[in-house]
Amino acid sequence: MKRRILLVDGHSVIFAWPDLAEIHRRNTASARENLVRRLTALQDSSEWEVAVVFDGRGAKASSDSEPHGIAVFYSKSGQTADEIIERLAAKYAASCEVTVATDDHMERTTVEALGGMSISTDQLLAEINSAETTLRDRIQKLGKKSPPPTGHFSRRDAETRRKN
Repeated sequence: MKRRILLVDGHSVIFAWPDLAEIHRRNTASARENLVRRLTALQDSSEWEVAVVFDGRGAKASSDSEPHGIAVFYSKSGQTADEIIERLAAKYAASCEVTVATDDHMERTTVEALGGMSISTDQLLAEINSAETTLRDRIQKLGKKSPPPTGHFSRRDAETRRKN
């Protein structure tokens, strides 16, 4: 089975989702962190390897990632996030199932011409909501099937153990 890679146009998503757009008006970094947190949850509960790309953060391109976390890329001065997304899509489209999440129609067309697929920011939100529901259901089922937690005992049990 091919690796599934999801490339996310960070600012396209932030400006499309009202809650993130509101956060962005007050604090750009907080909006980015909120999006990264949601995308990490999506990666954790799906088969996608997720990377998010943001426009600009300095003189040279950079990336951040935590072990088992998503990849976060920042374009360098004079470069756009779209250029990084296109480069990544071109690099991985032949060997992986690449999907790009953006509302930029030109970007979607370019990625599809490179052999990738695209989804809108609304479709991305639906994917995240579905993944969260699936994860919540799995946790709930595990809770119902699991025996009561061990290691918890009453004071009387503790006194009995001390006497023996």
